[in-house]
Amino acid sequence: MIIYKDVITEDELFSENFKIKVSEDGMFYEVVGKRVTRKNDGIDGSLIGANASAEELEEGTEEGTITDVDIILNHNLQPSAFSKKSYQIYVKDYMKSIKSHLEEHNPERVADFMKGAMAAIKRITSDFDNFQFYTGTSMNPSGIAGALNYYEDGITPYMLFFKDGVVSEKF
Repeated sequence: MIIYKDVITEDELFSENFKIKVSEDGMFYEVVGKRVTRKNDGIDGSLIGANASAEELEEGTEEGTITDVDIILNHNLQPSAFSKKSYQIYVKDYMKSIKSHLEEHNPERVADFMKGAMAAIKRITSDFDNFQFYTGTSMNPSGIAGALNYYEDGITPYMLFFKDGVVSEKF
């Protein structure tokens, strides 16, 4: 199986189990997901020191379900809140980190990356209110923030990850 990881944090982001395409401009992996509902096992209170009396029903620990995008659930991606301004500050620093990474590992890619970066960022910022952002499990602020949106059908979710910020690893 091929797992795609953040080049900075090495957090898992997505896998080959999803439909993955490269955006027309070559700047993003566009990963297509779907909304799924999964069983969310309740927590056995006795495992965390609870001692419920026989007369009381335990609250908040019963079995339930969770509905979310499968990419997020499968790779335990963590929500990250940005205002438009804070995203612009974040992405500016992130682009510097990726440029440094490319200079070290793939110097011939730097010029194309820098050329396409502004238009790629604009793709997200021009429709900012329709995106939600997720990081890897480490929640490292230096890592990639995947951008979740829905296609025009309003049903099919997709995530954008800067292609140069992702590395694939075969397991």
